[in-house]
Amino acid sequence: MSPSAAPTDHPPFAGFPPDALELYAGLEADNSRTYWQDHKGTYEAAVREPMLALLDALEDEFGPAKLFRPNRDIRFSADKSPYKTHQGAFVADARGGGWYVQVSADGLLAGGGFRAHSPAETKRFRAAVDAPASGVALEKLLASLSRKGFEQHGEAVKTTPRGYSADHPRIDTLRLKEVMVTRPFGEPEWLGTKRTLTEVRQVWRDVRPLVEWVAAHVADGPLR
Repeated sequence: MSPSAAPTDHPPFAGFPPDALELYAGLEADNSRTYWQDHKGTYEAAVREPMLALLDALEDEFGPAKLFRPNRDIRFSADKSPYKTHQGAFVADARGGGWYVQVSADGLLAGGGFRAHSPAETKRFRAAVDAPASGVALEKLLASLSRKGFEQHGEAVKTTPRGYSADHPRIDTLRLKEVMVTRPFGEPEWLGTKRTLTEVRQVWRDVRPLVEWVAAHVADGPLR
């Protein structure tokens, strides 16, 4: 479902209260309209408003964010649960890729990268992985993020992509269609304080080189 723009008329960010995680723990157990309506005030006060304040505090450095809607698009899904069990937000880099943050029953998670929206994007991505300079740079970048506690995600094929050799030195990365990294924080003692802003800001700064790599090699333009 399309995200909605985040307004800026809210108090300064002060952290996510325990009610935010408790809300989603309850929603995982009872994903119903009745539960949602009974706890909508908690969602507004403990989740939506703090998230908007966090995004507002990060906007000067990273740009405006999109706050994803709490309800799911169930039209084409076998899972008819009406509500998402997390609140996510995304800052899109104009050249491709971007930064992500979410809160759920599992706590706080932040990261970034890019999700492919077309075969052309995946083709450009793989061409850049194949090229020695850009491909080695990406793998070094991902290794550095892994050492900092980031987890790598992204849809991949199990076979060798067409046009590439199975013994390619970067074959595992070539199998990816997209690349994203996230750092899960869980429920640290500082989640309900302003330190959360500092931690998310640092994660997004750590991810910036990946976003810039995507901008240089995957954004619309001639295939490399």
